[in-house]
Amino acid sequence: MKPLRPLLAVAVSGIALAHAVAAHAQAGPPADPAAPTEAAPADQTDIVVTGTRTTGRSRLDSVSPVDVLSAATLQRQGTTELGASLAAVVPSIDFPRSSAVDGTDSIRPATLRGLSPDQTLVLINGVRAHTSALLNTNGSVGRGSAAVDLNTIPSIALDRIEVLRDGAAAQYGSDAIAGVVNLRLREARSGGGASVTYGQYITDVRTARGDRSERDGETVTASAWQGLALGSDGFLTLSGEYLNRNPTSRGDFDPRKTPIRVRSRFGDPDVEQYSFYANAAKPLDDSGFTLYGFGGYQHRDSVSAATPRIVGGIGGNANASADALASLYPDGFTPLIAVTSEDLTATAGLRGDIAGWKTDLSVSYGRNQLKFDTRNSGNATYGAASQTDFYDGKITYDQLVTGLDVSREVPLGAGTLNVAFGGEYRREGFQIGAGEHASYDRAPGAASNLGSGAQGFPGFLPSNEVNKHRDNVSGYLDLEAKPVEGLTLGAAGRLEHYSDFGTTVNGKLSARYDFTPWFALRGTVSTGFRAPSLQQQYYTSTASVLTDGAIVETGLFPSTSRVGVALGGKALKPEKAVNYSAGFVIRHGGFDLSVDGYYIKIRDQIALSENLSGATVIQRLRDEGITSVTAGRYFLNGIRSTAKGVDIVAHYRAPTASLGTFDLTAATNINNIDVTRAPPAATITSSTGSTTLPVFSRQRIVSFEQGTPREKVVGTIDWSLDKLGATARASYYGDVTQPSSNGFAEDDIHTGRHTIVDLELRYTLLERINLAVGANNILDEYPDYVKLASSRGTVLNSTGLVGFPYYSPFGFNGRYVYGRIGVNW
Repeated sequence: MKPLRPLLAVAVSGIALAHAVAAHAQAGPPADPAAPTEAAPADQTDIVVTGTRTTGRSRLDSVSPVDVLSAATLQRQGTTELGASLAAVVPSIDFPRSSAVDGTDSIRPATLRGLSPDQTLVLINGVRAHTSALLNTNGSVGRGSAAVDLNTIPSIALDRIEVLRDGAAAQYGSDAIAGVVNLRLREARSGGGASVTYGQYITDVRTARGDRSERDGETVTASAWQGLALGSDGFLTLSGEYLNRNPTSRGDFDPRKTPIRVRSRFGDPDVEQYSFYANAAKPLDDSGFTLYGFGGYQHRDSVSAATPRIVGGIGGNANASADALASLYPDGFTPLIAVTSEDLTATAGLRGDIAGWKTDLSVSYGRNQLKFDTRNSGNATYGAASQTDFYDGKITYDQLVTGLDVSREVPLGAGTLNVAFGGEYRREGFQIGAGEHASYDRAPGAASNLGSGAQGFPGFLPSNEVNKHRDNVSGYLDLEAKPVEGLTLGAAGRLEHYSDFGTTVNGKLSARYDFTPWFALRGTVSTGFRAPSLQQQYYTSTASVLTDGAIVETGLFPSTSRVGVALGGKALKPEKAVNYSAGFVIRHGGFDLSVDGYYIKIRDQIALSENLSGATVIQRLRDEGITSVTAGRYFLNGIRSTAKGVDIVAHYRAPTASLGTFDLTAATNINNIDVTRAPPAATITSSTGSTTLPVFSRQRIVSFEQGTPREKVVGTIDWSLDKLGATARASYYGDVTQPSSNGFAEDDIHTGRHTIVDLELRYTLLERINLAVGANNILDEYPDYVKLASSRGTVLNSTGLVGFPYYSPFGFNGRYVYGRIGVNW
């Protein structure tokens, strides 16, 4: 990663540009009200398109709970990551900052209502977004999922985000068990804006072995957007963003070798990325049809760190692989895992009226490819002859979606009935490409205690290569009626057929009654499903090990492979859910309050099994003629769980004559997840005997139930007066449990209960220039550090690798101070 000094020149150039524009700012037109730093917050008149196909429905008129977040809400904070921005303001969304878990450090998943990241559907302008190619296989929150990478969409490209907190599989298809996040792109024929943000962590770190101060994570984000006219009635809006972020390090002091110091790089990865988005629409003469399209591209280089390998460790901490590479790294080394992400989205469509029916036909293609390299490493079996950098292979996911949506509002007695129907065809693909030979190879004659392949992240083997596809066809009917004044009734049904597991049918019923203009009750009941992803069905990752003089493999295998079937694997089935929701809405003047309770019951949930190993497993594989494998794990169905909780959102907007306008929001999510049934232990039978092995341990159950906060409360004050503005936010997080791997609750690691305070101050200079300074986590709050030992004497922190629990929902980096300059035209 390049140093940040050249990027500071970009910031200086941005300031110079701002002053140049300001020379004629006072004589020009007023700033665009949709400008990225000064847009008005969303209020109760916001029109939503998520969760309903009836036009003109506001967020407070909706049958299901919908959060509407404006561009300003997202951008009035220090982070420029979309996922982190969402989690900061929506209590039901969490975006943990994992570390030391390989690719998940770079491609982080978000959760909604504590459910798996792949149980939330993400749309862009109402069209299904593609997931990341990455499968989260390590011990992070969201283990076993393949989810949409929210950080591939720059915030500058967005006009707003709608978060539907309700099951919606009957309306939108697979994945919408927890809800839907709809990213709505900016639409503008003119105007534009640009901003440069610089920030860094200035923090005091307190770990189990000592205290220190850190100044790291320097980040520069430069972004801009421009609206262009297409003829007299069309638009083209272009957006771009460049981000450069240095890594952070929050590990503990490492006692394995003198001098005792911090040797790990436990923290955020080193990131450099650029993103572009375009959104356009153009009416076609007098035909009544509009041609539209949108798309984006992102290139991201991310480098995270693996566990440090030390030479000559004391107290039984010798590392044979590090010792074998001592001629290359006399003091040991920390392998670096480099992930290069190429992400592409392209959509085109035609919408208009046909005989009074609103018709929308679209085609969308999305693709994500991740290339892996291990740097500053070595193949210990080659010793001094080893190379230090390795190409580990690549994984690719792509998706083609063609959709047709038709709707019309028709009279129904004294009321109206909105009829919507349509269909969708989707084709998905997933590929794995092998790495170079040295990234996974084992040198002949090498000692059995030396790890093969690249230390830190061995490459994909040729036997891991995959190229799989599947097709899906679906159709839906969505009815929403207002038979009498104040009453809204809805019914939706969807049938889907997948080429790999068959057909599923889902439905949804909803109702709302407005007793008065200021009070309404609403509720829904629906069934939902989530199809097993191609990644879960076909992802393979193995490592070569030396056993009894022979090189064999151990790792993750498809459940329907020879290895998977021999160990009890079966073809995966879709997850199924029933979702109940009920609540009320109160509004009066500038005040509104919504309270919505929910109960979600999920069965056949998919999870990654434990690693099955031992003499009986080896013999079982040999009985099946599999001589190249000694152990394995696979995905399986069999989990049943319930999620129940309540979302409360209170909002008050108070303009005053002399003190400015106050926009107050208080929101909370109280959530409880219970695993009511787990897959039973597997009995492995071989020609020499049988053994019973757990396939789903306590560690996984605790991760499901307590891996996200049970309580999260966010309170925000947004104030503006003439050229001044300020935003203050306090976020309370309940305790999160990072489970131990040995089955003892006393050895679990807890984040504790903490409140994070953010503050931003803004000033508008010469009408077009916006200046802001602020701090996220201004009080420098950390999760509870990882103790040296548990109450039962188990050592928890022998190496100092991990200073804080990586399950922390608000991260573990401390205070982040930033400044931003923006210009509108």
